Amino acid sequence: MPPANHDLNQAARARKDEFYTQLSDIEKEMRVYRPLFRGKSVLCNCDDPRVSNFFKYFTINFEALGLRRVTATCYKSNTPDLFSLNASEQAVYQVYEGDRNGNRRVDDEEIDVKSLQGDGDFRSEECIELLKQADIVVTNPPFSLFREYIAQLMKYDKKFLIIGNVNAITYKEVFPLIKDERIWLGHSIHSGDRKFNVPDDYPLNAAGCGVDEQGRKFIRVKGVRWFTNLDYKERHEELPLYKRYTPEEYPRYDNYEAINVDKVAEIPMDYDGVMGVPITFLDKYCPEQFEIVGNEYTLGIDKARGYVNGKRMYSRVFIRRKQAVTNMD
Repeated sequence: MPPANHDLNQAARARKDEFYTQLSDIEKEMRVYRPLFRGKSVLCNCDDPRVSNFFKYFTINFEALGLRRVTATCYKSNTPDLFSLNASEQAVYQVYEGDRNGNRRVDDEEIDVKSLQGDGDFRSEECIELLKQADIVVTNPPFSLFREYIAQLMKYDKKFLIIGNVNAITYKEVFPLIKDERIWLGHSIHSGDRKFNVPDDYPLNAAGCGVDEQGRKFIRVKGVRWFTNLDYKERHEELPLYKRYTPEEYPRYDNYEAINVDKVAEIPMDYDGVMGVPITFLDKYCPEQFEIVGNEYTLGIDKARGYVNGKRMYSRVFIRRKQAVTNMD
């Protein structure tokens, strides 16, 4: 493929990943982490500040959160109008360090705009330098680059709060991090779809797409989750269990020594062996209550999927209770 066509195709794929997170979703998730941000430098490294609600949230709440700095990288105009769409070929990053004139507003002149030599890609050397300087990364990275994005955060040992697809749980690069308690799911999104704004040229060819009151296009995306390594109280609340184990209701896998559980709400309260549960279990996972044993890939399960009576099951997380049941009467 000629380089020019290759670049055009890369750009087209990038546009399909250009989803702008709703401010309400950011506000709901951030409520449990606010004390952790005091005195910290925040980086939004997959965000155009003019349309990014991440940058908007952190600049508006800068003093309330007690932040030290907010930085956003983008591939747009260097005009520091937060909410315009003045496209340009100049890649820039923007820095906000708080209210300078005491009017309690985010003014254009308070945002420092600096040029980048490259295109603003989070993998570029200059963007990695900005990453090194940050304490916490908060953004919506391209879903198609989620593996690379997580790997970079791990490499530079960063605290983070990011949005991804729930299926990322099953990635061979991501699941071991969840198993080892280096990543977990956030507290505010556990089901349903989420609304994202998209660029003006994005095709609206799926159910649930439309145009909002501000004239901006949006789509709805299923299976969205927050991924983080910031701790919060609710993560340590045990999942209530009410069902008792019976061999008839919880059959064993043909190709692995564990029982199958079809619904998280039906995890038996009196079974101490290994159980295969839906990946949505991680929405309710309490590390003090359960141990994550593995998934089909890390456990080397034959055919890379559990089978029950010859039937191929959905992807599972295999878990075990941490406290043995001694008396349920």
